[in-house]
Amino acid sequence: MKKTGIFYGSTLGFTKKIAGMIFSQFGEENADLHNIENCKKEDIERYENLVFGTSTWGLGEMQEDWENFAALLEKIDFTGKKVALFSVGDQKEWSDSFVNGMGILFHKIRPYSCITGFTAIDNYDFDISLAVRENQFVGLAIDEKNQPELTKKRITDWVNALKEVFVK
Repeated sequence: MKKTGIFYGSTLGFTKKIAGMIFSQFGEENADLHNIENCKKEDIERYENLVFGTSTWGLGEMQEDWENFAALLEKIDFTGKKVALFSVGDQKEWSDSFVNGMGILFHKIRPYSCITGFTAIDNYDFDISLAVRENQFVGLAIDEKNQPELTKKRITDWVNALKEVFVK
């Protein structure tokens, strides 16, 4: 498997923590971890396998560092790349915008066909999310506030599935 680039934006540290857990599941020999705040377009372009993580802020926006990087995302040719997304959110307090940041990030990446790692919306309790497409999340949704006991298993299952896709 070629190295996977894991890129995250984190304000309070929750997304950074989840990115670190994902990185550990891949293993240091198979992945590099990057804070998007310090990245350039070329940092992303050098990987064929990518994992992007964001939280949701304000009224359902991407984390600030991703907001600042978004214009560059639209200039990257993702053809031939495989991209997986994850997001951290609070499905109870922000039930009407749960993991919206991931949905916004999804829409910045073209072609959509390069995005993998969709997950079921089962066992979540929210009203609406921009991160849902065809009755699935467009990536991994994590709610550390309301479901911390599910985080490790969700990450392990998701990364194991990604490893199979990233090898091909």
